[in-house]
Amino acid sequence: MGEQPYRQEMLDEYLIMKVLTRYCRGVDRLDAELIGSAYHEDAIEHHAGHDRPAGDFIKAAVERMPTVAPGGTQHRLSNISIEVEGDLAWCEAYFHAVHNAGDRLNEMFGRYVHRFERRNGEWKIAERWAVLDFTQSTPRTAIGSENNPATLRGQANKNDISYQQVLKRPR
Repeated sequence: MGEQPYRQEMLDEYLIMKVLTRYCRGVDRLDAELIGSAYHEDAIEHHAGHDRPAGDFIKAAVERMPTVAPGGTQHRLSNISIEVEGDLAWCEAYFHAVHNAGDRLNEMFGRYVHRFERRNGEWKIAERWAVLDFTQSTPRTAIGSENNPATLRGQANKNDISYQQVLKRPR
C-alpha cells in the first residue's frame, strides 16, 4: 500500500478530532453556534436519557448549564479511537467533564461514541451517544491566584479571551 491512503486516513482523523475539540470548546463557552457546527443538521444526540435532534440538545444544554455549573465547565477528551470507512467514521472518545457548581466540583467520566459522516467534503457528527462510566463530587476550595481579583478569569461566553484576537503576530 502506498503513502497516499495513510495520508488521507491521517487527514480524516485530524479533521474529526478538530470537530470533537470544537464541540468541547462550544460547550465550555456556551456557544450554541460553535456546538452546532460540530453536527450535521439532521444529527441525533443520545444524552442523559434523552434521544433527540442535536439542535434540541444544544438549546437545552446552553440554557441549563449556567444553573448546573454557574462557575463554568471544562470538557476534556482522551483515548480517541477513529475508524474511517469512506465517508463514514466511528469514533470513541473518553471524556472528563468538570462542572464548577460553586461550592462543589462535579466530575463526570465517560465516553462519547459517534457516527461521523463526511457530507460535501466535511466531517460532522451524524449521531452521538454519551456514555457515563462514573462520577465524583468534591468540595471546592479557592487556592492561590484564584483569590487574586486581578487574575484573568474564564468566561462562558464570547467575552472569553479565547475569542479575542490577542494572539496576532506583532508588527
